Amino acid sequence: MREKAELSGSTIEKVRAVKPQAARLFEKSGALVGIGIARYGSGYGLKVNLSRSPGRDENLPAEINGVPVQIAVVGTIRKQTL
Repeated sequence: MREKAELSGSTIEKVRAVKPQAARLFEKSGALVGIGIARYGSGYGLKVNLSRSPGRDENLPAEINGVPVQIAVVGTIRKQTL
């Protein structure tokens, strides 16, 4: 189970530096559809979009190297038909 990070956010530079590490970590879940940078308190954090809810046995971090991580289940991303 994830614990909520009690962080006020990080600098944009620190978040950018951690983003590749987060991508490698969350790709292992097989549900990663995207990672972005979002406002978090007075600073920034990572927003991780997943296609499905993480399983109970998946221990996903609420922060990586002091950078807060917000997880959102957005479903499968598909090309929009016009």
